[in-house]
Amino acid sequence: MNNRRTLLQTPSLTVEKSLKTLVENRTVYSLENCELNLFETYQESLLVPLKFNDLVVTSMLRGKKVMHLFDNPGFDYLPGETVIVPGNVEMKIDFPEASTANPTQCLALAIDHHKISDTLDFLNERYPKEDELWKLNHENYFFYNNTELATTINKLIRECMSFSVTKDALADLALQELLIRIIQTQTAQRIDSPTTIDTDSAIYAITDYIRKNITSNISLKELSEKACMSTTSFYRYFKRELGMSPIEFILNEKIKQAKKLLKNPGIQINEVCYMAGFDDCNYFIRLFKKYEGITPKQYQLLQVG
Repeated sequence: MNNRRTLLQTPSLTVEKSLKTLVENRTVYSLENCELNLFETYQESLLVPLKFNDLVVTSMLRGKKVMHLFDNPGFDYLPGETVIVPGNVEMKIDFPEASTANPTQCLALAIDHHKISDTLDFLNERYPKEDELWKLNHENYFFYNNTELATTINKLIRECMSFSVTKDALADLALQELLIRIIQTQTAQRIDSPTTIDTDSAIYAITDYIRKNITSNISLKELSEKACMSTTSFYRYFKRELGMSPIEFILNEKIKQAKKLLKNPGIQINEVCYMAGFDDCNYFIRLFKKYEGITPKQYQLLQVG
């Protein structure tokens, strides 16, 4: 996957005199179908256990943790990243750098299992997929926040912390959106790992075709014909599966191709532009900067070895 990550808006830290503990100080906002927990840690700690009864969506807001899950090796957990953990699964967390000057802050959104079941039933009934059911994939539990996912999580933070009389209703809509965004993000990740996706599925065949022809001008009509669908049906199908339009996916893949090419310190930017499937060098540079925050030349100079 592309390593671009979108940061979340960070709620204010707890004032010092209100802290109950320096390790995983917890603030809870309870709603009808979810519970938002904000955790803050102000000192180094190892293997701190944490478990929820319901599925929990966690996102780092500040600092660094090392997460231990499912007997897998521990992994660094940083702002802009999200981890989903099934109910009754114990996490063990290290805080190798936490201090009063550099606290960690993480949110954990526990979602009622009835809400998850109802949402998945609704999606499967109203928006059935051709290849499989709408479902959460617990093996694919770590991902970088994209803009859509971050926007939805920010919305939920705002609703959970609000005093509005309608906050439960608005949070329910945002929870439904969050589950859709997570499933779409997981599908997009699985496409990057052919071992974890059905390579006979239509979405895999289309994305594989795009990658193999990334230097060509691929049209929506061409992709629709490949999928044996009308352009309107294909566009809806693609966006439902991956949470982005076919054009957005193609541009993502072109940028990924450009980043691979830029690892070569001797290659010229205009060569990268055409080898990544762009016709206009100025457009390529503008788009690259929009996606990566820096120009292709700056990105190339950052590469080591």
